[in-house]
Amino acid sequence: MRPVAPSAVSGILLAGMGVLAFSFSFPGTVWALDGFGPWSAIGVRGVIAAILAAAGLLLMRGPVPARQDWAALGVVALGCAVGFPLLTTLALQTSSTAHSAVVIGALPMVTASISAWRTRKRYSALFWVAAGLGALAVITFTLTQNHGRPTLADLYLFGALVLCAAGYAEGGRLSAHMAGWRVIAWGVLLATPINLAVAAWALTVEPLHLTPTAVGGMLYIACVSQFLGFVLWYRGMGVIGVARASQLQLAQPLLTLLWAVLLMGETLPAAVPLTAVAVLGCIVATQRART
Repeated sequence: MRPVAPSAVSGILLAGMGVLAFSFSFPGTVWALDGFGPWSAIGVRGVIAAILAAAGLLLMRGPVPARQDWAALGVVALGCAVGFPLLTTLALQTSSTAHSAVVIGALPMVTASISAWRTRKRYSALFWVAAGLGALAVITFTLTQNHGRPTLADLYLFGALVLCAAGYAEGGRLSAHMAGWRVIAWGVLLATPINLAVAAWALTVEPLHLTPTAVGGMLYIACVSQFLGFVLWYRGMGVIGVARASQLQLAQPLLTLLWAVLLMGETLPAAVPLTAVAVLGCIVATQRART
């Protein structure tokens, strides 16, 4: 058995902390919807995250990205700062937190696939088999909850995971030569015009009730889900690679399910323990697979 390098351990820990931060995103979104309309929640979270990103760039004197990096940053903005927040918020209007979490469980496999295509790296058969089995486990779990038929919310979530996977793959690729916090900071700033326009329009047409739950949820999804979690996530991806880091996210739907039960009182499906064993086994296999 090959020893794990200290840098790889730090990368796994950073990426894992990012996954933990993201696992609260769906509960945070539901809490924000307690007082914000769906479009207001989408726009306001993006504007708050942009303010935080701009402050970080100014304080740290982050340099302007190289010209060849702007296209990839555009993908980060579209996938992680616009598409994913938009589509998941719309999905959570009709879908439970637990159900949404397991649909997004296919994200690691999509991320690894896009990364392999973009970087033209070859990964071992064991890696792909383990990743595929992990994705299959969470997808099967999802479909059994809906009697095998996807809903409109599922379609929103599928679109969200494709866009987010593209943003993860491009952001992870950039993090190999650019600080992870700068990657998400510039991505968030690029999305600011869209989010600012959405917020300005939505706040005039949707009701607003600033309850403690709504404010707390909004602050979390804006500051942590939209920015600080990505700082950890992209840093970890830059150290251990996009494909391997993405497989750690197989644990995210299970963590979100736990928060759905403990924090939101949702019913835990009986299949969760079996899914947990399968997913954790796949994570171990992908981390040890040679690339």
